[in-house]
Amino acid sequence: MLAIQKGCGITGKGTSIAPVAIQVAVIGSGREHEARAEEVGRLLAERGCTVVMGGLGEVMEAAARGAKKAGGTTIGILPGESRADANEWIDHAVVTGIGHARNLAVAASGDAVIAVGGSWGTLTEIGFAARLGRRVVVLESGWELEGVEKAATPAEAVEAALADLG
Repeated sequence: MLAIQKGCGITGKGTSIAPVAIQVAVIGSGREHEARAEEVGRLLAERGCTVVMGGLGEVMEAAARGAKKAGGTTIGILPGESRADANEWIDHAVVTGIGHARNLAVAASGDAVIAVGGSWGTLTEIGFAARLGRRVVVLESGWELEGVEKAATPAEAVEAALADLG
């Protein structure tokens, strides 16, 4: 069995010899949060994580861009019916055709979730992630929610998100 390396590394699932990277969902919206989202994506990729997000613009695009610039892998879970809707930084586009209901798939696909900015859709993803037992970290000055950890910087958010994963 393979062991989780420091950060996201690679882990073995049961007796499988196939390596599986840790996946971290980056959620949120707002152009004013793009620089911090890009840094989160970059830091996750540098730690070997696969970065999952909604695959569209703003925070989602910035996180994917940061991950790709650092040589990482990205997954975009799209609300619509066309892979063409994905931003240019997405490696693997998952087309759902289910609109906002795809927020559950985004939250469930992350071993941990980092929220950067956001609105009501982000709040639903935080709720789904918490219900699924995922660690959720909100990058300040985001949502104030009981039981949800906050981080002051992108580096602190990544450290906190990965704390229980390796």
